[in-house]
Amino acid sequence: MALELKNLYDDFRDGETIRAYAKIIAEDAAKLDRSINIMEVCGGHTHTIMKYGLPQLMPDNIDFIHGPGCPVCIMPKERIDHAYILAMQEDVILVTLGDMIKVPGSNGSLQQARSKGADVRFVYSPMECMKIAAENPDKKVVFFAIGFETTTPMTAVLLDQVIKRKIPNILFHINHVTVPEVMKELIDSRDVHIDSYNNRIDAFLGPSHVSVIAGSKIYEEFPRDYGRPVVVSGFEPVDVMEGISMIVKQFVEGRCELEIQYKRVVTHEGNLNAQKLIKTYFDKVDLFKWRGLGNIPKSGLKLKPEFSAYDAEVHYKEILPIKEIEDHKLCICGDILRGMAKPPECTIFGTACKPTSPVGSCMVSSEGACAAYYKYGNLL
Repeated sequence: MALELKNLYDDFRDGETIRAYAKIIAEDAAKLDRSINIMEVCGGHTHTIMKYGLPQLMPDNIDFIHGPGCPVCIMPKERIDHAYILAMQEDVILVTLGDMIKVPGSNGSLQQARSKGADVRFVYSPMECMKIAAENPDKKVVFFAIGFETTTPMTAVLLDQVIKRKIPNILFHINHVTVPEVMKELIDSRDVHIDSYNNRIDAFLGPSHVSVIAGSKIYEEFPRDYGRPVVVSGFEPVDVMEGISMIVKQFVEGRCELEIQYKRVVTHEGNLNAQKLIKTYFDKVDLFKWRGLGNIPKSGLKLKPEFSAYDAEVHYKEILPIKEIEDHKLCICGDILRGMAKPPECTIFGTACKPTSPVGSCMVSSEGACAAYYKYGNLL
């Protein structure tokens, strides 16, 4: 029989296996003398948890809290405004990843910019920028780069090729962010504008795709210095259930460790070639503002000074505002991204704010917690 794609993931979605893990988790959780709040950092995990109804399989003393692992959701309005302003320039073709289309800034979304005549294009791979640039030699192609460690290497590869091929009309607006810094921020806020979070995080379910690139080593400090165990888990429901089971067992056995559930893909060291490429072209920024979380030290990337000729923020400095912009007063995306609230607690969830008319960023992205609850909330 020919191998089909579904043969590769069927076992990781097997109902009997999921229920077996639920039984193991319940038996171990019964040995605990307190509740455990597990934050899944990644939006992909949030959607798996909601889609497969995993919360209803948990005992009463095990709870999920949703983290900020959605690169579109955490993009502040002022960065969205940069994209909008750049897109409206006559000499610019703005290129970005698809989830960015509906994110509301203070001037509107990129979808609205396109409806006004802006040349905004959405791609699956940054490498498509080279074809667009070749077909439009009289235009500046600005790649609005977003994402965590997962997508940063793709931006680095594109820049590497632009330099080697001497492509003159591609610029980069860099909005890449990194996971460990925001995890630390969630435990102990250091932003002067935001009080300490009184966080509820007892353990982390570590993101998988980020870890493929960066390696599990980036989480070593959390069990060591913060007393929070981390289990790096895959995205399938069986992966998530096994990851939760591993976390609960650590609490039962009095351990606090970094473990990898997703061993079929993730290693301790990660992809060293990708890491080298990132270090070649990027530096850490002193501060990067996360939507709803404030300014987090060393949590974002920027092009190194020697590559400033390719930096759209340098090239268009005179027209890009730097003033910080507040979010909608009724939107609680910030609390949701911090794990302090769940989407149904928002007064405009599912009414004024829904996927067809999002007010907040958590409803826009396919990885956003609000979008997950809106789509799968009936499974709770």
